[in-house]
Amino acid sequence: MPRTVRRVALFVAGLLLILLGLVLIVLPGPLTIPPILLGLWLWSLEFEFARHWLHPIRKRGAAAWDQAREKPVHTSVITVLGLVGAGFAVWAALRYDLLLHARRVVGLD
Repeated sequence: MPRTVRRVALFVAGLLLILLGLVLIVLPGPLTIPPILLGLWLWSLEFEFARHWLHPIRKRGAAAWDQAREKPVHTSVITVLGLVGAGFAVWAALRYDLLLHARRVVGLD
């Protein structure tokens, strides 16, 4: 019985994280990736199909990490520019009420 409860809990938690990642697709930026990967990782603790899905992602992640270590200055500059861009986007959205304007354009207001 405890194994079944663990499997169900991991499945539900992983599913919620994956659904959260899919919902976040509408937002700009990389916010959608971490919840989906975390959900897959949770599933991989208990389910073989998720381990199979996660394997190529881990390989690509390791390759990207190796490439980033080969060019630390380039990677740092790109990361900082991305964070500055994200910060500017958040500032502009809050400063100029861009979410309210977007809701009006779409017809939600």
